[in-house]
Amino acid sequence: MQTEATPGQADVSELDLVKRCQAGDSEAFDQLVTRYRTRVFAMIYNMVHNEQDAWDLAQDSFVKAWKSIGRFKGKSSFYTWIYRIVMNVTIDWLRKRQIKAGGAEFDDSIQLKEIEPASKTVPKADPLPHQRMEHREIRDRIDQAIAQLSPEHRAVILMKEIEEMQYHEIAETLGCSIGTVMSRLFYARKKLQTTLKDVYENV
Repeated sequence: MQTEATPGQADVSELDLVKRCQAGDSEAFDQLVTRYRTRVFAMIYNMVHNEQDAWDLAQDSFVKAWKSIGRFKGKSSFYTWIYRIVMNVTIDWLRKRQIKAGGAEFDDSIQLKEIEPASKTVPKADPLPHQRMEHREIRDRIDQAIAQLSPEHRAVILMKEIEEMQYHEIAETLGCSIGTVMSRLFYARKKLQTTLKDVYENV
């Protein structure tokens, strides 16, 4: 449920709020947090699949954004800027957990052959009522398969498939080349297609 904006609050521009933040106005930052916290939480939750961890990481991301707000130059939207912070915070957290669990590092040196840039990773369909249970099970399988990917591969899949970002936007967010983004997507899609082979065959 959305709360009503106080008089004059709804028409305050993002850039005005950022300028006030850079002048030390924490109330202006609270307004930015209110505008974007739901989207930020949803993005992180798609990465970590744990509500408490997602809220903690969202909080860490906003704290980091507040400390770094002076470096925001306005060349992109505030959301694009904080998205980059959120993804870096989340990927770093996932990497640390993976290292503790003895997970293997991934390799970006995948050959870019047979890549279909427009291809979708997972089958999508609008279920009829009697199909919902079956589709819930498929969704759970897909979530489990994505959770098995490295943080970097999980990030590009979610940014491309869920956020529907362009290659250059993903590259800018992750601080890597478009070729690296395509390589990671190729690897992630192939791994998911292998893991979910029976799902593809029955959809």
